[in-house]
Formats: sequence, C-alpha cells, structure tokens
Amino acid sequence: MAKKKKSVKKKAPAKKKTAAKKRTAKKKTGGKRKSGLIQKTYSLSPALEAVCGSKSLTRPQIVKKLWVYIKSHKCQDTKNKRMINPDHKLSEVIGKRPVDMLKLAGCLSKHIK
Repeated sequence: MAKKKKSVKKKAPAKKKTAAKKRTAKKKTGGKRKSGLIQKTYSLSPALEAVCGSKSLTRPQIVKKLWVYIKSHKCQDTKNKRMINPDHKLSEVIGKRPVDMLKLAGCLSKHIK
C-alpha cells in the first residue's frame, strides 16, 4: 500500500505589530527657494531714503530696514506693540499719527517709485 502524504499548508510568517513609522520629509534638491514676487528694485523718496539709508532697494529689503529703524529708535508703543509712534524722521514717511503695523506697507507705497 502506498502511503498518503499529508498536505501541509505553509503558514505566512506572523507580522509583528509595530508603531506607525514616522515619515521623513525628503530633502529638496537645488538652490535657494525663490519667492513668487519679482525682486524688482525701487528708487526711494528722499524721506524714505533718510530712514532706510539706501537709494534703491527691493520691497522686502525696505520693510526690513524700516523695522530695524523702528526697533533701534524705540518707535513701537510700549503697551500695544502693534502700534508705531513715529519720530521726526519717520513721520515724514508714515505721517504724524500712530499707525498700526499692518498698515505700514500701505504708507510706504507713496514713497516708492
């Protein structure tokens, strides 16, 4: 008599439960990230030139230099940091009344050509 072979089913290896794998962000290749705006240089009015210290700058550079001036001359209101109290030089650019920091860029457009 021929012996019957028992069919043995192979079991899949048991999967271990592991914590969710952290996804790692891929590093971007290439150089510096470019902004959507065209980096155009603008000529400044004499009043804004006195505050910024240059004859022509890009818009982001103008705003940066303006904030450096505001912080170094302590033109920010002590209680409400959003308000800017202009001194003599700065009042020629943004006006004599205190200005909210978000409206600062709108005041600059008159002095940029």
